[in-house]
Amino acid sequence: MSDFLQLIISGTATGAIYALAALGFTLLWQASGTINFAQGEFVMVPAIVTLLAMSYGLPLWLAFLLACAASMLLLGLGFKRLVVDPLIRHGTIPLVIATLGLSIGVKNLMKSSYSAEAYPFPNLFPATLFSVGDLKISVYDIGTLLLAGAIVFGLQAFLNRTLTGRAMQAVAQNTEAATVLGIDVKRMVLYVFLINALLAAVAALLVTPTYLAKFDMGDTIGLKAFYAAIIGGFNQTRGALLGGVLVGILENLMGAYVSPAYKEGVALMLFLVVILFRPEGLLGRVEERKV
Repeated sequence: MSDFLQLIISGTATGAIYALAALGFTLLWQASGTINFAQGEFVMVPAIVTLLAMSYGLPLWLAFLLACAASMLLLGLGFKRLVVDPLIRHGTIPLVIATLGLSIGVKNLMKSSYSAEAYPFPNLFPATLFSVGDLKISVYDIGTLLLAGAIVFGLQAFLNRTLTGRAMQAVAQNTEAATVLGIDVKRMVLYVFLINALLAAVAALLVTPTYLAKFDMGDTIGLKAFYAAIIGGFNQTRGALLGGVLVGILENLMGAYVSPAYKEGVALMLFLVVILFRPEGLLGRVEERKV
C-alpha cells in the first residue's frame, strides 16, 4: 500500500508539471485560436537559457529570472508578433504548420548553436526522502507538487477573481462582444501569450532536473502536455490540470505494475480513449466560438 501511495504522489507531482505546459495550450486556444505545437520547445529554451546564465556565475534564482524575462520577450511577445499575428487571419491550419516549423527550427538552432549533448540541471528541491510510517516521500516530489499546484490554482484565482482575468475570459468566449464592452482585446491576448511563456519557464525549472537539458527535451513534454490538454478539455483550464495529473499518475502505475516499456504510451492510449468516447474532453464542453 505504501508503494502505491508513493507512486500516486510522485505521479501527481509529474502530472502537475504536465499541467503547467498544458495550460499554455488551453489559454492560447481560448484567447486567440492558436494551437502551439512548439510548446515543448517553449519549455526547453528557458532551461538552456538558465544553464547559460549559470555558466557565467549567476545563482539559480537569478538565472531563472533572466530566463523568465527572455521567455516573455522571445516566446511571448516575439511569438505573438512575428508568428501568430501575421498568420491568424488565414485560419488555424497555416498557424499549425508554422508552429510545427518553429518547433523544428528552434530544436536545430539549439543543437547547432549550443550543444547536442544532455546536461544536468540543478534541482530546486533537495533529493532527500522523509518517512511517514512506511511511506517514503521525496522532498522533490512534494516541493514540485506544491509549487506547480500553487501556480495553477493561483492562475485560476487570477482568471476568476480579478478584473483583468475576467476580461481575458470574456475575450476567450467572444472577442466581438468583449470589444463592444470596451475591453482592449489585443492587450488581453498579449497577456495570455506572456502568461504562457512564464508557465513554460516554470515547467522548465521543475522538469529539467529529470529530463536533463537537451535540445530535444521538449518533444516528450510538449506531446504529453498536448494530450493532457485534450484529455481534460481543450476549452477548460481546469481540464489541463486534470489531464496532466491523470497522465502522470497512470504513467507511474503502468511502469510499476505492468511494464516500464508501456509507460511512455499511457498518454497516447488515454488520449485515444477520451477522444473516441468524449471528444470535448473530460471537463470540456461543446461550444461555438468566434475569434
